[in-house]
Amino acid sequence: MKKTAILGFGNPVRSDDAVGCYVIDQLKEAGLESENVSLFDMGTGAFEVLFKLLGHEKIIIVDAVINTGEPAGTLYKVPASEIDSAIQDDPMVFLHSIKWDQALSYARKIMQENYPDDITVYLISVDNTRMDINLSEEVKKAGDKVAGFIKDAVFSIING
Repeated sequence: MKKTAILGFGNPVRSDDAVGCYVIDQLKEAGLESENVSLFDMGTGAFEVLFKLLGHEKIIIVDAVINTGEPAGTLYKVPASEIDSAIQDDPMVFLHSIKWDQALSYARKIMQENYPDDITVYLISVDNTRMDINLSEEVKKAGDKVAGFIKDAVFSIING
């Protein structure tokens, strides 16, 4: 099995924006973390986590996306071919407000020739990013679906 890093992005006090962190919590509760699967809550301290990506051959990212025009809870699975065109290199990125595309840009710089080709991004459409520690039901259901997709993929690889 490829050594896999799963990163959940979001702000845990901004309601549905926390869905990436919620997915990481669900995967931890399911016992998914192992020597070949690393789970990273990218919450508000992302830069120190990026250096821990060294040695991983696969990256899976979960994050919220706003202003899609679709209902909250709509899932998007972004193909790897789209990721390179989305990667941002912003010198003004703040340590506590890094987004998935910026994280990949910095991960590429850190990992250099060890940067993996196998990257999947799950985005979940959200409407509510107000100060709140609870997810909306629609976004929570979508987070559960994504956690299920990831668990199924990892368990199918482990069990052959």
